[in-house]
Amino acid sequence: MDHVSKLPGPELPDLQDHLHDLGSFLREQRQSAKLSLRQLSELAGVSNPYLSQIERGLKKPSAEILQQLARGLEVSAETLYVRAGILDEKPAAAYEGPSVLEAIAKDPALTDRQRAVLVDVYQSFVGTPQTSSTTSKEK
Repeated sequence: MDHVSKLPGPELPDLQDHLHDLGSFLREQRQSAKLSLRQLSELAGVSNPYLSQIERGLKKPSAEILQQLARGLEVSAETLYVRAGILDEKPAAAYEGPSVLEAIAKDPALTDRQRAVLVDVYQSFVGTPQTSSTTSKEK
């Protein structure tokens, strides 16, 4: 028997799909913004080779790197989080205000590093989407 495998089978293809989807999306956004790979790497503060590997789906960027790329491309960080598989895309529930991640991304008082840490902490608390209804107020 082979006990070398560290990841369960179903997660690996899903991760690869997200990385490829994210890389393709980043490339499309960069090209539509008429930016070269080098220009985006300078705007986002990410090395040119690392950005190339992300675009080719070879590297999974952290939330902080995604935040920097979002700023460089002038797109929402939440969009990149969804593409990277960090955040599930789902229709709005009963609450119609900004999502926690949107609020974090838009808060001008936070640094990029603080935003990335808050996103990581928030995701560690919520994990996978819960189906419990905690906001119902019945009389």
